[in-house]
Amino acid sequence: MKKLIFKLFLVSGLASAYAATNPKFDLSIRPQDDFYSYVNGTWLKNTTIPEDKASWGAFNEIHENTIEQLHQIINSLATDKNTENKQKIYTLYTNYMNEAKLEALGIAPLNGQIAEIDNITDKKQIPELIANLNQIDVNTPMYINIHQDARDSSIVIADIVQNGLGLPDRDYYLKANDKNLSLIKQKYSDHIRMMLSQSGDTNAAQDARNIVGLETKLAKIQWTNVQNRDPVKTYNKIVLDKLPALMPNFNWEGYLNSARLNKKISYLVVSQPSYLKGLDNILQQTPLSVWKAYFKWHLLSAYSPLLSKAYDDAHFAFYSTVLNGIPKQKPRYKRAIDQIEESLGEALGELYVAKYFPPENKEKMGKLVDNLILTYRNSINSLDWMSEATKAKAQNKLNKLMLKIAYPDKWRDYSKLEIKPDDLVGNVMRASQFEYNRQIDKLGKPVDKTQWQMTPQTINAYYNPELNEIVFPAAILQPPFFDVKADDAFNYGGIGAVIGHEISHAFDDQGSQYDENGNLHNWWTKTDKEKFASKTKALVKQYAAYSPLSGYHINGELTLGENIADNSGLAIAYKAYHLSLGDNKAPVIDNFTGDQRLYLGWAEVWRNKMRDPLMIQMIKTNPHSPAQFRANGTVKNQPGFYDAFDVKPGDKMYLSPEKRVIIW
Repeated sequence: MKKLIFKLFLVSGLASAYAATNPKFDLSIRPQDDFYSYVNGTWLKNTTIPEDKASWGAFNEIHENTIEQLHQIINSLATDKNTENKQKIYTLYTNYMNEAKLEALGIAPLNGQIAEIDNITDKKQIPELIANLNQIDVNTPMYINIHQDARDSSIVIADIVQNGLGLPDRDYYLKANDKNLSLIKQKYSDHIRMMLSQSGDTNAAQDARNIVGLETKLAKIQWTNVQNRDPVKTYNKIVLDKLPALMPNFNWEGYLNSARLNKKISYLVVSQPSYLKGLDNILQQTPLSVWKAYFKWHLLSAYSPLLSKAYDDAHFAFYSTVLNGIPKQKPRYKRAIDQIEESLGEALGELYVAKYFPPENKEKMGKLVDNLILTYRNSINSLDWMSEATKAKAQNKLNKLMLKIAYPDKWRDYSKLEIKPDDLVGNVMRASQFEYNRQIDKLGKPVDKTQWQMTPQTINAYYNPELNEIVFPAAILQPPFFDVKADDAFNYGGIGAVIGHEISHAFDDQGSQYDENGNLHNWWTKTDKEKFASKTKALVKQYAAYSPLSGYHINGELTLGENIADNSGLAIAYKAYHLSLGDNKAPVIDNFTGDQRLYLGWAEVWRNKMRDPLMIQMIKTNPHSPAQFRANGTVKNQPGFYDAFDVKPGDKMYLSPEKRVIIW
């Protein structure tokens, strides 16, 4: 009781005292009423989204700093090209920056692929075309995904996945009662017409209508984002000679040969079988001329940013301005770096780590992770919703969790990737083909557990259930997420909660379906599953009530896994921070207790402003909740937050104990 009274006193007096030394908080807002706005309100009032951005926040600030670091590295290569990778990076950069060359070429770099499409005389050739276009990263109705077999994590398999829409989600085609989405669909048709006309299509208006009509048919048969979250329903193993029964009108032999899959696999995993059945019908019902216009359009759309200014500007006007609300192109050198990131990402990452990543960051990060894992281990033992049998298996999964920090132990070999002078489109196509071949070549070989799915300069982190690994690239290990010189409470509220977030994915509604070796099978008791489902159902309902934009609510089912991870990660970070203190008392800094600083650090990480078109797209497609609800929605479920800031009935941040979803 004395401890609670002390906190009440401290909280009531902290605002004005802190303001004298750090006025960043919005003192017109009580932390008990809107914690996110209290922490970030001043920043929100004083910050304008840059004209070349769809959103702006902590992630963007770090990204911009990292881009400038990468730019310095690339500029230095003008006089330092003493390795093959450096030569390739600098050549691709100068390719992109040579606007005069691109202006002179116009659409000519795509002539070979356009001719390939024009030469099709029979629908039986379409599967081979799909396979070929996939290899140069052109959007088609289906694509191949190479990864570990979810039922046998010791081998690599190929999945077939639905695809083929030019708009972000099926709702953009099907929600006729949504004025925003209907308007975007119309503008999309106009954009296609203009781009096709610009490329020499004399029937552009009709082709545009036909393409949108075809994509609408595809949208109708596609699975929703929520359905695609189910790893069991999306695992449908089909041996190759049974594929014609699924799509009898599809030239599977031609497709598998062109995709380089024949002789490498004996079966495919089909993610959405009903989609392929529907696609088979659409393939037959749609005239060949419409399919050819569709493929030309998606080829043109994929490569427009790499062509002359007219194509580049038109692509930006729709995909950046209409869809994301961005009024202005970002500087060309930044777009060139983006392309290098995509084509030669690890080669650039190796240079980035050597120059900008302090070794002590990796060491301190490792200690933080160890403490978070120990906290998870202790928490599993104390869970009231998990039986002893399931706890033992959860501990085993935690023990086998693989940790990757900062950068890979071995760097990707780009020696087989040819980068030519003055051939931007060709180089990007070859880079896409190189990556496709790299993935295909994994088939029939032992799983390489050393590979990364992100570059070191990526401001993000991930958990991979098929490898049971958590990965933290170097670039995220900087403020506001992580500061090697900062107070521990700050780091636990930032990167500590991020670590906890990623580890929790091993036990969320999706990750919990994979065992310690990455195999998809149920290791929970029926009763434990039911208890867990009860908690997650309450979380779905809780987040579905949040509306970041008038007329649009968060999809609680789509965002469930990430909401579980946010709530679990922060809860574990809080416990880990207290574990790190040992017998020591947390210092009071700037009149804030350690617990308060931890939650303040959490909310500061999620400061963000976003343009409305991107917010709509995020609500429809993104498994993460918008930033303000990642902050506020999470702390509302944290008992420690109520103690730290004296949140009580009547306060807007208050949730009664029976409504709080506490998983860890």
